Amino acid sequence: MTTRRSFVIGTGALALSATTPALAQEKKSLTLGVGGKGLLYYLPLTLAERLGYFKEQGLDVTITDFGGGAKSLQSLIGGSADVVTGAYEHTIRMQVKNQPIVAVTELGRFPGIVIAVRKDRADKIKTLKDLKGAKIGVTAPGSSTHFFANALIGKEGLKTSDVSIIGIGGGAGAVAAMKKGDIDAISNLDPVISKLEQDGDIVVLADSRSEEGNQKLFGGNNPAAVVYFKADFVQKNPETVQRVVNAFYKTLKWLEKASADDVAKTVPPEYHLGDVALYKKAFEASKAMYSKDGIVSDAGMKNAYGMLKDFDEELKGANVDLSKTFDARFVKKAAGGA
Repeated sequence: MTTRRSFVIGTGALALSATTPALAQEKKSLTLGVGGKGLLYYLPLTLAERLGYFKEQGLDVTITDFGGGAKSLQSLIGGSADVVTGAYEHTIRMQVKNQPIVAVTELGRFPGIVIAVRKDRADKIKTLKDLKGAKIGVTAPGSSTHFFANALIGKEGLKTSDVSIIGIGGGAGAVAAMKKGDIDAISNLDPVISKLEQDGDIVVLADSRSEEGNQKLFGGNNPAAVVYFKADFVQKNPETVQRVVNAFYKTLKWLEKASADDVAKTVPPEYHLGDVALYKKAFEASKAMYSKDGIVSDAGMKNAYGMLKDFDEELKGANVDLSKTFDARFVKKAAGGA
């Protein structure tokens, strides 16, 4: 699904800033890829769009929504997208493939992903180790929900080949897959998880929506959603990148003070999955995961790398320079000008 917002430049001081010579010489009409825009994992993107913050920065943004983060990554590598909101882990994995991409602001300081088992299988699958032989539904193979499942079963001594991974998306389709019994377990995000919890369809095995949950699983923060570009795009279009980061930084500050009512009124009604009260509850359950300052911490980088090395054969012998996965210049400048 593709949504388009053609943004015109405002008046007054905003118009002057939006027409600076630097931006005029750079690419300001952007295609942004995302995998599962309606998920709370990517809420800052929808808010930046709906609140008009891209428009304020003089940007024309086309958002292409894919079934999962792996597909949005492919769109960037293939050249059909200029920028992606996706999992931080991709910046690590693509460095090993010699296709450098760089995150420029953090949106989520921990994943907000939950692994749960179908309730009628909970008597047999009581722990993550019991998932051996199970069918696990993820948003899409190669996406953050897939990484998360691989990492946690790896900690229990299981191999990725010990489970079957099935792409089920991140909205109503994911809910339906669990309810129909197409999968034994699910690795997904809110509002999908809160919907299944409310309906009594699942039993949670691992929950990364809270600070406490991440401490238990990873020993601290583990960066999740970020905004990333190809490294050469950042070099050629620094003013454009700065304006993208400005829009997201303003969104994070708005989100810090927003109530569940504020958020529910701002997002499209279809995000509510037919139950606005449930959506508000899901937001409250996940609110702690959003970044406060847009900075991917050194500890967070190391946690993410450590998680990936547990199951990703390509990374086990690789030499990854984590300093090349995140460029803090833009978010620091956005914070200074806020």
